[in-house]
Amino acid sequence: MDISQIPSIRIHQDAIKAWKLSGLIFGATFYVIPIYLWFIFSPTLGMNMDLFLAIGSSILAITIHIFFGLILPNIRWKRWSYEVSEKGIDLQRGIIITKRTIIPINRVQHVDTAQGPIYRRYGLSSISLSTAATTHEIPALDDETAIALRTMISDLVRKVKEDV
Repeated sequence: MDISQIPSIRIHQDAIKAWKLSGLIFGATFYVIPIYLWFIFSPTLGMNMDLFLAIGSSILAITIHIFFGLILPNIRWKRWSYEVSEKGIDLQRGIIITKRTIIPINRVQHVDTAQGPIYRRYGLSSISLSTAATTHEIPALDDETAIALRTMISDLVRKVKEDV
């Protein structure tokens, strides 16, 4: 593993679809306030500050919904990469601040795969790597890759711990 080069393996392309669906569901929660304001101020519907507040919060909710549901998933996917070697797992992610984590293979305590309803719809799984200090995740891998990678990491960890 050459730490001077960024990891080259990308997560599955369907991550964009899964994250868009998740973002659209999350973004829908921002409509609660505008709906409440419209409901409260609809009897008055005069051009006053109440109506401007309701319209302004509606525009803000639509903007947030579009950002989380349509724009952010594409950027997030482009910034996610990983690589697994006999020495460790190299993760790089981040939108504004790029975060790079290198987990030495001998620090991994166990490896899990997880699949929620949105990931299941697209045939994706995530891998969680637990160390003594924290848990790291490689999201949105196709199911076959996730299982193969989980097995590979487990075998590498077993091999390293047997050598000690």
